This record gives sequence, structure tokens and C-alpha cells, in this order.
Amino acid sequence: MDIMFHSENTRSVFMKRLVSLLVCFILLFPFGLKASPKGYLFIIGGGERSERMMKRFIALSEGFRSGKIIIFPMASSVPEDVGPEQALQLENLGAKSVKCHILSRKEAMQPENTKIFDDIGGVFFSGGVQSRLADILLDTPIHKMLVDFYEAGGVIGGKSAGAAVMSEIMITGDERKVVEDGHAFETIEAANIVTVRGFGFIKSAIIDQHFVRRKRQNRLLSLMVENPELLGVGIDESTAIIVNPDGIFEVIGERNVIVYDFSGAKVTISPSKEISAHNARLHILKQGDRFDLKRRAVLNN
Repeated sequence: MDIMFHSENTRSVFMKRLVSLLVCFILLFPFGLKASPKGYLFIIGGGERSERMMKRFIALSEGFRSGKIIIFPMASSVPEDVGPEQALQLENLGAKSVKCHILSRKEAMQPENTKIFDDIGGVFFSGGVQSRLADILLDTPIHKMLVDFYEAGGVIGGKSAGAAVMSEIMITGDERKVVEDGHAFETIEAANIVTVRGFGFIKSAIIDQHFVRRKRQNRLLSLMVENPELLGVGIDESTAIIVNPDGIFEVIGERNVIVYDFSGAKVTISPSKEISAHNARLHILKQGDRFDLKRRAVLNN
């Protein structure tokens, strides 16, 4: 196609617009356009993991590559006990091959160790303290490989601490203010809940776990006021969400998943950090319910 310029001024305007479009493209897509992840997230709120639940995780993992599973138990204070125990459970439920890897930060920084991902179908993070997982894996070659693995179609699961690390904003379990033993998270207030970066598999929501059982609504509500553009997803014990590649998650298990949506709320934070929020939305989901993270809507079954 030939483009004719009838004046120097027209040519100048055209070139300026072309340059502006190129700059916008580079800023928006600095590493090239990436498609939506093809993988699945299997996020368990904690507590008991039923055989039905874990067989579902195994079946999803078997749908990618060889179906082999690796376990990262570093969130636990006794990973050398927890890892083999979880591997044995999965093997007894029919998993083809399960290996446990206990990594240090130094080991996670070594690119050659990413070979543990060769031909696997699923990854599982054990429970414990989520900050341990983040401290070891965040911004390492292993972390990058996890992201690539998920985007390619792999299955990433986690329980309790392994659930908290899924979102980009991760709840650490700490408050900024000093409280007496037995009085943690008794208030809903701004600038109190300590968060750090999580692994970022979910960017549209903040994940919390053991949610109803341990009465953790105060800390998630506090974060919703500060981050109304995100959803708050509180997963109770013995319950999981399975996030599909299309951004729709399904609830499985014995108890509930709570979803907070403050996107349409009128939020006020006083100088003393007191909070008010009008017209916020709440969804209480149970086994079989489905929720669209993109449309922020419960789907009819």
C-alpha cells in the first residue's frame, strides 16, 4: 500500500501519531503480548483434604505433560516430614509419580535447578507460614519457571500458606500495631494489615484461608477498603476453589468461600484510620457454585 502525503504538515502529523502508537505499544507490552494462562489453580483453604478433593488435583495434573507432581513443603517448620507425608498421600490416591523438593534461597537462585520442572503436570505447596515460601522462591529462576509452567497449562495447588501465596498481594498474618495475645485482628481499620508480594498467579483478588473457621473477615475487609479494585476471596477449611483458564472458579469441599467486592462501594477512611464502606457486595458460595473473577459475578449452575 502506498501512502501519499499532500504536505509536510500532514506528513509531520502522521509521523507523530505513528511514534505515539509505537511508544504506547512498547509501554503496554514490553515483553511481547502474552495470552491468558492455560493452567489451573487448585487453592485449598486449609484443614483436612478429602480424597475426592486430592483425586481431582491429581486428575487435573495428569492432563498436562506426564502428569508427574512435585511438592514444595518449605512453608512448614518440619518440611522433611510434611513433604514425604503429602507425597505418600498422593501416591496412595493414584498419582503416577510424586517428588518432594526442599529448596533453600540459594538453591532456588540457581538456574540449573529449574530442571525439576521437566515433564511435570502439577505443583503443590504445603501449609505452614507463607512468608517462608515467599522468602525462598520470590523473584528466583524457580519462581519464573512456576509462572511459565502455569501459563503453559500446568496445575498449581496449595493449602493454607500455599493458598495465600497465590495472589499478587499476600497476607502475611501480621498486624502493624502491637496487640496482646488472643486479641489479633479484632478491628477493621486501614493501614494495619501487613502484606508483601505473593507469587502473582492471581492478580485480580487477594486470597485468605482458614477463613470462616478462624474468623479472619476483619483483616480481609480492611484490605478491601484499601484495594477496592481487587476482590477478596476467603476460603474456609476443607474447601477449595479451582480456577480455570477462563478465570471462572468452582467451589469444591465441605464449607464455604466468601467473596467481597468493593468495586462499587463508597469508601471513607478517616485520619484515625477508621473505615466506612457503603454498598459493598458479599457472596457466600458453597460446593458446586461458580464465580467469574473477570465479570465479578456468580454464575448460574
